[in-house]
Amino acid sequence: MKHVMRQLLLFFVLFQTTAGFAQFRKYSNEFLNIGTGARALAMGNAQIASVEDGTAGYWNPAGLVNVKNAPQVNLMHAEYFAGIGKYDYGNLAIPLNDGKRTLGISVLRFAVDDIPNTVFLVQPDGTLNFDNITTFSSADYAFLFSLAQEVELKNESKFNFGVNAKIIHRKAGDFATAWGFGFDAGVQYQSGNLKLGAVARDVTTTFNAWSYNIGEQMREVFYVTNNEVPVKSTELTAPKLILGGAYNFNISKSFNLLAEANLDVTFDGKRGTIVSFNPVSIDPKVGLEASINNVFFVRAGINNFQKTLDDADTTNTKKVWIYQPSLGAGFKVSNVQIDYAYTNLANQSNPLYTHVFSLKLDLKKKSGKK
Repeated sequence: MKHVMRQLLLFFVLFQTTAGFAQFRKYSNEFLNIGTGARALAMGNAQIASVEDGTAGYWNPAGLVNVKNAPQVNLMHAEYFAGIGKYDYGNLAIPLNDGKRTLGISVLRFAVDDIPNTVFLVQPDGTLNFDNITTFSSADYAFLFSLAQEVELKNESKFNFGVNAKIIHRKAGDFATAWGFGFDAGVQYQSGNLKLGAVARDVTTTFNAWSYNIGEQMREVFYVTNNEVPVKSTELTAPKLILGGAYNFNISKSFNLLAEANLDVTFDGKRGTIVSFNPVSIDPKVGLEASINNVFFVRAGINNFQKTLDDADTTNTKKVWIYQPSLGAGFKVSNVQIDYAYTNLANQSNPLYTHVFSLKLDLKKKSGKK
């Protein structure tokens, strides 16, 4: 019975931090690492250097300055694990009158709804009372407030920088709640067909302050099943540096090919990445986008390279490289663009694909220069 109850209480592992002091978590706020926009997801999340629409509020706030002629709205919806997990994103980018600054507001939500709460399923006498089963939602929210600025250069090169202030809210039913705050900063540089970018995520260290609402009855269940009762704590997210470079190949007047590569550099210890040593790990991402008349788009990407044990090896000693592939397409008509991504949540040997759609809408076309 004790084993059954531990299985039923596994959902607490997702947010349990039992220490009463601040501590770094290697995989803190992971919902903020999924990505936004079907274009980006199709390109393996390689976006830091080339992003120039409203989704830059997530990828690299410096790219927001490219939204100049009209306010822009970006929306995305995705469902993971056969619809169990729902991921939604919305962004509004507002260019200011001087044409050199852009404001952005982004909202992200990742949630699993209708989770059975079976804490009180088993009665003190060992019988099961299914009337005691209720449901709750576990949801993570992020609100990003962005500002991008263009810097004038004497030559034809372009340089932009931007910052994000982000508020994080995480909630698991009535049991646990967290509020957090952090900053991102990014730059972009363009010279001809070459684009470079860099983003410092959680540059000042992002924190989540957790509080718990555990009633006496639930505390008793925790005690009987040898589970610790969670207490107030602060979870810290360490800074991360993302470097990117992109190049636009003008194949012909109507056909362009954009290639981008990003390097995610973390400083919180060894991870299962291509380059990994204490305390730095580097995770590469590569994406391609073919554009026809800037109307039709075809995309592909690879990311999340890892070395792991070969499932087919019975000796359990052989290791192989795995990765996450993705594909996508899009089309643009007037001020509306629709993008699609077919992306893998696992790896090429154990596929777990999902379909992602996103919409980009320029709200109003201004006359004059584009």
